[in-house]
Formats: sequence, structure tokens, C-alpha cells
Amino acid sequence: MAPAHRIDCLQYAAWSPRIFEEMAAGGLHAVHATVAYHENFRETVARLEEWNRFFARNPERILRGRDAADVRRARETGRTAIFFGAQNCSPIEDDLGLVEVCRDLGLRFMQLTYNNQSPLAAGYLEERDCGVTRFGREVIAEMNRVGLVVDMSHSGERSTLEAIEISERPVAITHANPARWRETPRNKSEEVIAALAAGGGVMGFSLYPHHMKDGGACRLDDFCRMVAETVERHGAESFGIGSDLCQGHGGDVLAWMRDGRWRFGKDDSDSAEFPPQPEWFRTNADFPNLAEGLRKVGFNESETDALLGENWLRFFESSFTPRDE
Repeated sequence: MAPAHRIDCLQYAAWSPRIFEEMAAGGLHAVHATVAYHENFRETVARLEEWNRFFARNPERILRGRDAADVRRARETGRTAIFFGAQNCSPIEDDLGLVEVCRDLGLRFMQLTYNNQSPLAAGYLEERDCGVTRFGREVIAEMNRVGLVVDMSHSGERSTLEAIEISERPVAITHANPARWRETPRNKSEEVIAALAAGGGVMGFSLYPHHMKDGGACRLDDFCRMVAETVERHGAESFGIGSDLCQGHGGDVLAWMRDGRWRFGKDDSDSAEFPPQPEWFRTNADFPNLAEGLRKVGFNESETDALLGENWLRFFESSFTPRDE
């Protein structure tokens, strides 16, 4: 019997042949890769051009991911399918028509906002969450039509709940953890998780230290018990992995992620470097540790497979096809 599909639904690594080899070593068949944080449309196209070169130079390791069939093709050929996503709405600028253009260029996920207020919704760092804006409603409808997934990972509570209600297709939270486990506004409340699950959406558990209890010192057993408790509350079919692995980047990239173009000065809360990953998940090659940890806390083989990829694969099956096809 063929091995189960393994999918990590969010990474932003310093991509290189070494990392592609580590994906193979970790048995990953698909990775959702961020191509924009604050980039405008033309800058996002430049990121896609970079990926074209990666595909051309590493055909034995990676392939472009457009739909669920590409995940299966990657598994069959020993490669990793790369799916593109934007962690902000900046690639569409203020042009509704760019939603379909971005989707045609390969984007399959787009967050409505990254931390701050955007033209579409409020980020989790805003003191006032205005909810989804008028333009945001139009963009969600267009994303639903063309098959571009609404991702609410960095959005505020009200905005997230409204997006789940407004969207006619299931919404994703590609990388976050329950706030009851690690109390930070970036993680998600039980109300949000319940609404997401009820609407058929999927949330990817994050392994970014700031999202985990005890940060980089978090133990694998504690992480997997958190997964077990969340699944018991909301059902196993609503969860996967979105590690938020930012392997290989330095402080300059961290500053770009946090501040973009909107702030010149820094404050005392700004960290100069990325926090250290837990020792059991430092690179893509460590992905099998998750399977071992989940089995140790009581998940059977089929449940483990669902959490480590099959749930995302099912979500891909129904989310990427345009409504008019």
C-alpha cells in the first residue's frame, strides 16, 4: 500500500536545494510556500519568477502544485509539490481583477491581512477590529469564484469570524494554535476554531516557537497532547500541520515580515532574529517526529495520517477548482 500523503500547509524558508533534499528526507509530498508578505503585484511576480528557476534547476525534487492531483503525482515520483500562497492581500493591490490573475499565476491561498489593518479586514495586532470591509466582501466572493482559499491566520477575532460566515467555501487557518494552550492574540479562540470546523475549514497546527507553550523549549509530547485535546473538542477532520517553518532566514527578513513599508522605527519588542525551533522540529527532515509523537499520545495510524496530510489533501480537492468549471 502506498504511504499516506504528508503535507505542511505553511512554510517560508530560505529555499535552496538543501531544503528540498530535507523535504524528501522528511517524506513531504506537498508544502504551501509563502511568496508574499507585503509585496505588491509586480514584486509577487518576481517571487514567482524565482520559483520558476527553482523548478527548472531541481526537477528531481520539486514540482509546481496547482491541485490535489499534483500532491499524488509528487508522492508517486518521490518529489514535493510546492503550492503558492500570500500572507497578505498586497498582491491584489486595490484591484478586484487581480484576484483571478493571481490565482491563474499559481496562488492557491491568500490571507486577508497580515497583522495590521488591510483594505479587506483587521489584523490581530489592531486595537480595534473593524471586521471584514466592503471591499473585503467583494474579494472573498471573487476568491470563492476562482478557487483561491481565504486564509485567516493573522487576522483579528471579529474579522476571522465574519470571513468564515461570509465565505461560501470553507476557510483555512493555515498556521496557528489554540489560544487556550498558548495565550497570545496570534493564536485562535475556541469560538473561532469551532466556527472554522463547523464550516468545513481546516487549521494547521503551528510549530513556530512564539505560537507554542514554552516556545522553543516546548516538548514534542506537550505539542501532541495539545493536538489530541483540540481534536477531542472539534473533530480530527478539521486539522493538519502548518508548521510556519522559517528555516534559514535572518533578522532582515524578520523585520520585513513584521514591518513591511509601514514603519521605519523599531521598538523594544522587536527581536533581532528568529526564535530557535524546538530540537525535535528544526528542519523538514524532522517531519516524521510528528507521526511518532502523535502515535505515542494515542492516535491510530489513520488518524495520524489524516492530521499529517490527508485532511489537507481533501481540502485541496474541493478548494482550488473555479466555480465555473
